[in-house]
Amino acid sequence: MTPADLIREYEAALATQDWAQVEPLLHPDVCVTFSNGTSFRGRDDVGAAFRRNFALIEDETYAISAVHWLAQDDCHAACVYEFRWSGLISGKEASGAGRGTSLLVHTDDRWLVLAEHLGPLA
Repeated sequence: MTPADLIREYEAALATQDWAQVEPLLHPDVCVTFSNGTSFRGRDDVGAAFRRNFALIEDETYAISAVHWLAQDDCHAACVYEFRWSGLISGKEASGAGRGTSLLVHTDDRWLVLAEHLGPLA
């Protein structure tokens, strides 16, 4: 698996809205900051936040595009990308988009997301 493979797998896992598919792709010490500024640390904290989002947004579609790799070596990789989502919140159509930055680490013969920061589009 390459860092690019991990980002594609992460995108697909998020699109399922199933925490059990997302969790194995995250480092135990993962830190995620959402575009509203809230920040979560560790798989348990991040998991609770993701499960809340999954429950809030019905029939969500999620996509990552325009991935640009900033740096990559045998142990670390960093990329920026655009993300888009849409779905139903309380029965009404909702959507959003923004820019993301992810830091990946290679550990135990696999790549994992160590940090993700989501923000608005420029």
